Formats: sequence, structure tokens, C-alpha cells
Amino acid sequence: MMQASVDASLSEFTRALARSEPKPAELRKHLAALQAELDEAFDAGVDVELLIHARSAAVDAVIQRLWNSQSWPEGERIALLASGGYGRGELLPHSDIDLLVLMDDGCDPEAYRDTLERFVPLLWDLKLDIGLSVRTVSETISQAASDITIATNLLETRTIAGSEQLRRKMSERAYSDETFTDRAFYLAKREEQRARHEKYGDTEYNLEPNVKTSPGSLRDIQTLNWITRRHFGFDPEGREDYSFLTPDERKLLTDGERFLWQLRWALHSLAGRNENRLLFDLQLGVAEKLRYEDGADGSKVERMMQRYYRYALGLAELNDVVLQYYDQVILGESAQSTPIPLNKRFQIVNDYIEVTHDRVFGHYPFALIEIFLMMAQHPEIRGIRASTIRLMREERHLIDDDFRSDLRVTSLFMEILKTPHALHKTLSRMKRYGILGRYLPEFGRIVGKMQHDLFHIYTVDAHTIKVIRNMVSLQSPSSFEKFPLASRLVHRLPKLELLYIAGLYHDIAKGRGGDHSELGAEEVEAFCRRHHLSERDTRLVSWLVRHHLLMSMTAQRKDPSDPEVVHEFARMIDSQVHLDYLYTLTVCDISATNPKLWNTWRGALLRQLYTETVRVMRKGLDSPLDRLGWIQATQSEVREILQSQGFGDAEIDALWSRLEPEYFMQDSTTEIAWQTAALLRHSDAQQPLVLIRDAKGGAAQGYVQILIHTPASEALFAATTATLEQLGLNIAEARIYSHSSDQTLSTFVVAAEDGHPLSHAERRHIKTELAEALDDPGDFSEIIHRRTSRKLKHFAFPTEVTFSNDTVHQRTLMEVITPDRPGLLARIGRVLLDLGIRLVSARIATLGERVEDVFVITDPAGGPIRDAELCAKTANALKSALDNLGQEPDRGR
Repeated sequence: MMQASVDASLSEFTRALARSEPKPAELRKHLAALQAELDEAFDAGVDVELLIHARSAAVDAVIQRLWNSQSWPEGERIALLASGGYGRGELLPHSDIDLLVLMDDGCDPEAYRDTLERFVPLLWDLKLDIGLSVRTVSETISQAASDITIATNLLETRTIAGSEQLRRKMSERAYSDETFTDRAFYLAKREEQRARHEKYGDTEYNLEPNVKTSPGSLRDIQTLNWITRRHFGFDPEGREDYSFLTPDERKLLTDGERFLWQLRWALHSLAGRNENRLLFDLQLGVAEKLRYEDGADGSKVERMMQRYYRYALGLAELNDVVLQYYDQVILGESAQSTPIPLNKRFQIVNDYIEVTHDRVFGHYPFALIEIFLMMAQHPEIRGIRASTIRLMREERHLIDDDFRSDLRVTSLFMEILKTPHALHKTLSRMKRYGILGRYLPEFGRIVGKMQHDLFHIYTVDAHTIKVIRNMVSLQSPSSFEKFPLASRLVHRLPKLELLYIAGLYHDIAKGRGGDHSELGAEEVEAFCRRHHLSERDTRLVSWLVRHHLLMSMTAQRKDPSDPEVVHEFARMIDSQVHLDYLYTLTVCDISATNPKLWNTWRGALLRQLYTETVRVMRKGLDSPLDRLGWIQATQSEVREILQSQGFGDAEIDALWSRLEPEYFMQDSTTEIAWQTAALLRHSDAQQPLVLIRDAKGGAAQGYVQILIHTPASEALFAATTATLEQLGLNIAEARIYSHSSDQTLSTFVVAAEDGHPLSHAERRHIKTELAEALDDPGDFSEIIHRRTSRKLKHFAFPTEVTFSNDTVHQRTLMEVITPDRPGLLARIGRVLLDLGIRLVSARIATLGERVEDVFVITDPAGGPIRDAELCAKTANALKSALDNLGQEPDRGR
């Protein structure tokens, strides 16, 4: 169904309307039939521009039919106008329809009252999203003078019925200074755009972008159109009248707009409403409607979203150019000050850098990189002159393999990395203007590449730039409070440029298949050799990229207070310098992945791993860990603390004799001293003891440690987690120690769901609820049922359960990877309880929509689980319990 078919359908639609009674129900039926044909045409690949104009023409015909069914007195003095998107003749399946009943000045509104009262209900009965205003010409202009939205809508009007002359009369005044002057209109629209971009975080890379209003979307294109219409004072038929645009810019504008229209049409069709957000649960359907296929470079959704992000980036670049043009033309910034020469290729004029002549990039290709070094060295420069941006765009084809190997070019790029400045802004500009992705083709491949999950909320390139931003920010005193250790280490790193290179390349191989860390290490080695780094520096940077996940995985999935974990980690670290670089890179990486991912608990775990690793490295790694010696040293240090508090050796020894040796391998001496003192002071061992204090000595702000001493019960973990989750607490860590045959000591680290510090009253309430629940843990309340969010439901995936045996500690490690769900840990505890499996400890890691929890478990006798049948039964039970969790009805908290 191509244009001829669309035209034929419209003609048949018009004939059907003419044969029908002008009744809304009949007209709706014909419009719905035509819309079905247009949807079918869209699915067949017909140009979406034809379809949106056809939809607009069809609605025109319907409204005209209703208008003409009425008898309008003084018909030459009234008109029905379309405005806004409908005024442009652009209607998507569920777009709103803005109408204006315009009356001539001096006419008697009462003469039209009866007819309007008959006509308007007919419009409502069409069941379309119609917005209607009734005003005289002067009333319309008066309201436009005080409302930029009305003034904007009046720039795009069409006569649907009635007097065209009346519309022209109004339009002449709408385009005059009687509403907004050219300057005032431009400033208002520019501020409107700034506020709108700020609402979306000033980024084109939102996870669920709004294709109508996000940065780089249709609204940006429309804003340029509105400013152009108002400035030139005419109603252009097409963009060929926009002489200030180059052919490539017009093509970008047209192609980008058409692609965004395709997305909107598909969204409206799938959602059945005026939905303009690329929601997760619609992205797959939209990709399929646009005929995307899975490929080696990503899934169909990732490929579609990458195209969207690249158009958004290109349109944002064009937006910069055009608005700068209007800054000069409308605001008078073209009145040039005296140029300030930088060298024979560049100069500064009105705080913008520009070339000294039009052939600079052609004669000196290396200047395509040099211009960014000039900006790095001169922070007073506000940006690049629009004419120079266009020249860069025309000449960036010069960036080829010879260019990339040119010593002048590689030296300039390294100088950019070495120059103290806001490097992330420079790299963002290089990316925005298409230079970075050409100079580093491996970076070009990740521009706009998304990862379809909730953990990575930015595209790979946006995440990379944010990592660099974090590295730069660490050098500011303002970062000390949030990143106290990293902000100190960054100042003692020998070469900051090596950290920047590692940050630039750590995710460079995402989406290629295989281990992106290994592939990235190979890419960065090639970069280092091309940029003439020493062999030592090359090895360090390659090591950082290869192991950039090592520290975060160790801290989050293992226990950094376990000396054996620390020894194992330390053996992977070549030197103190390697550790300093890795810690700094890890902090910057985590905090740039997802704003919710970095928290004080993760920060405390990483600092603990760093500190313990430094201690181990200073002592040396040549000899294996002496477990018995470690336990004896720990007990000796703790004993001194307890003796200073008045406790005697006999009571200390009596208590410790009932604790497993493993207990003294897991915690700091101050923790063990606090716990031991609490147990010694607790007189009634048959009653639960619940104590709460700040976790990690207050270093993990917002997190508290809960100490529980209670008569032994296999239901302890399930009862405790169910209670904590009912209280709206997130659990970060759990440990359970046997304390004689009939007592259990456990600790939980928790935080409020929204991260706020728990007040004294809240802590008292937690203690009360836990004490009540643990008085008879086998009778704990029903596991909570809370509604699973729309996003989490969309990213559901089958639960994975794996087992491995720890031959040193004679225990079994069970890893559970599953979608995040309310009541998750309580369900796991219930399954383990039912199967008679004993839980020793748990490490909780929530990564976006995904949890990766590690549980240390044993059989009832305290040994590893060697029964393969029991492992399979456990895995199946967990999968059954967890994979159905998000499908259950909401029963409240």
C-alpha cells in the first residue's frame, strides 16, 4: 500500500462520509476503518509521512462534515482553525487535536451561541482528544501576548472550515510584535527548551525516552521550526526555504523527524493511547513493528535504541548550530569583538573559538583534534562557532588510519588527557561533533549502545563519559564527603592520564560477544602503543581494563572481612600502585552505572577490602594464611578490650568455647568485642536479644547492624527476613553462627528502602517487632506480598541456582541469580527451612532489576552438601518459589 493506495483509501473514505449522515457515531465508524487501513499500511512499510498527513486529512473531512451540517450566520466572519501539530497537518493515531473557533472582531458572539451549542457536543461525541477554544481575533492576540504556548500555536494554523481570510488576518497579527517580538519569542523558546532539557537530566540518553519531548526529540525539531517561522515572519511550505541549513543538515532534520514519527506511530498503535514514551514493555513491540532483527551487534531492541540515540545526538548537535546562528542573528551577537589569536589556525571571537580561515581543517587535518586541546587550555571559551562546527563536519572524513597514526595527532590527544580541565566536557564535545567516534572507531561502535536492563541505565558511551566525569570530580574537595578514600588516592596516582585511558576503555568492547574485559584489554593495548606509552604504562592500563570488575565483584559477592578472601584478592594485585588505580577506577565505575547502585554500604565494603589488602600486601604474600594464628591473635586483641570493660577471662572463655572458630575469622576485633560484651550482659538466654547500632561504625551511613541472639531455630532466617521486609527494610548482609547446640547468634545489615537514616523511634520499633517474631520463629507471619513494579515485571528472567563446595571450610556456596522481587529473601529462607538446609551466611547484591545473592549453606550436620539429588531438589524448589513470585496478586504489606 504505497502513496496511490493511501490516496485511494482517502478518496473512498471521503465518498463514504458524503454518503453518511453527519452523525458522530457514523463518522467514528468510518474513521476507525480508515485508521485500520493506515495501521496496516504502516506495518507494510509505507512512508509514515504519508500516513500522518492522511490521518490529518481524514480528521479534517470528519470535522468539516460536522461543521457544514450546521447553519452558520455571517459565515464570512467565523472560521474553524486547526493549530499546533494538527495545524501542521501532522496527526498520529492518538494525537490531540487543537481547534480554534475564530470570530471576527465586532461580530455579535450571541449570534453564534445556538449553533456552537449544537456543534460542540458533536465534536465531543467523536471520542477524539479534542481541545477547543472560541475567541475573537483580538482576544486571541491578547491571550497570545501573555502566553508563549498560545503564541506558538498561532504560528501553525490551517483553516478547516469557514473564512480563510479571517485566519490570514489573525495570522498577520500573530507574526507581528503585537504578541512577542522576534527577540522575546526566541528567548522564551530557548528558555522553554532549557527547562525541558533540564527536566530530562540534560541528556539524550534516557532509558525510556519520550520521543516527543526528550532532548534530541521531535520537540527540539519543532522548536527550531517555530523560531524560524517567527524570525522570518512567514509560513514556509518546506525546509528548502531554510537557507541557513546545509543540505546535510536538512537531510538530518528530515530523516530524524521521519524516524521519530515512525516510533510515535508504533507507540500509539501498540498502546492504544497517546503514548510517546519508549517504555520497556513497549520497546520490543515497537522494534518488531519497525522490522528490526536480532544481530551480532545486539538484540532488535538494542539496535533500534542505538539508532534512536544516534539520531538524538545528531539532532542535538544540529540544535547547537542553529541556536548559535540565531544567537548571532536575533540577539545581535554577530557584532564581533576583536579576535583573540590562539595560533595561526584558531582564534577566539565573543568567547567562541573559530578557525582563522575556511581551509584550516583541509590544510591541517590534525587541527580537528587540536581545536579541543585549545578549548581544554582556555576554559574561558564557551563553545565552538557554528560555522566552524560545520567545517568540522565537512572535513571529518579526513580521520582515517593515517590520521590516527600521525604523531602530531596522537601527541595532541595525549595532551588533552594530560591537561588539567573538565575532560569529560571535552570528550562529550568530541563525541557530539562526531570526532571522537571517528578517531577511536572502537568508541564509535558503542555510541548509543544500550544494554536492555535496569542495572545499566545509561548507554555505554554515556556511562563512559560519566566515569571520566567522576574521575575529574574526585580532584575537587567537594568529593571528599562522598568518596573520602578515592578523593585522597586520586592525588597520589602517578599519572592521571592512565586512569582516564582505563576509564575510556573499560567498557569499550561491550556488545561484541565474549568477555568485554579481555577484548577491552586488547583494544587499550593497541591504543597505548599507537600513542607511544611506555611498556610499563601499557601493562598497567591493560591490567586495569582486564580486571576492572575484580574489586567490585570481590567486595559485593564475597566477604572482605574474611582474611582468606583478602589474601586471594591481594594475590591478583601486582603493587600498591595497581591497587590505588583499581580502587579509584572501581569507585568511579560503580557510581556512574546507576545513581541507585552506589551507596554507603558498598562504599564501606570497598574501603574495607582496600584497607585489608594494603595490610596484607605490607606483610607479604609469600606464606599461606595461618588460620589458627589469626584466630588466636584475634582473640587476644578482643580479650584486652573486654578486660578493659571489666569482664573476666572465665566468663569470656566460657562464651567463646560455645562459638565456632569461623566466628573469629569474619569480623573486626571491635565488632567481636561488642557482640561478646552484649551476650555476656544478656542474662536470660531463653529470651531473644535484639540490639541495633550503626553498621561499620557509622561509615555506612543509613545502614544499621542488627545483632540477634536467640534459642536455636531452623526458621530463624525465614522469620527474620520476613519481618525485616515487612518493615520496609532492605537487607544487605546476613550471618548466622551456631552458639552451642541450643543458641544461635546472627547479624543482619539493613537500611530503609528509601535510604533515610533510621531514627531512634524506628530502631525501637524494629527491635520490638523482631523480638515478637522471634519469640516463636516457627510461627512467623505469612511472607509479604507486594506489587512488583512495571519495570521489574518487564525484565523478568528465569531464576538461576548454582552450587559449589568450599573444601577449605567444608561448606557449600549457593548462588541465586533472579529478578528482584518483594519478599525474595523470606521465600528463599522458607525453601531452605522446608528442605532442612542450614544457612550460615548470605551476601546480598541487588543490581538494577537483578539480584545476585550468595548463600553459604550446610547439611543438618554442618558439612557441605554432597548429595546431587538434594542440590537439584533445592534448585527446583527455589525456581518454583521465585519465578512465580511476581505473578501473584497484590495483598498489601
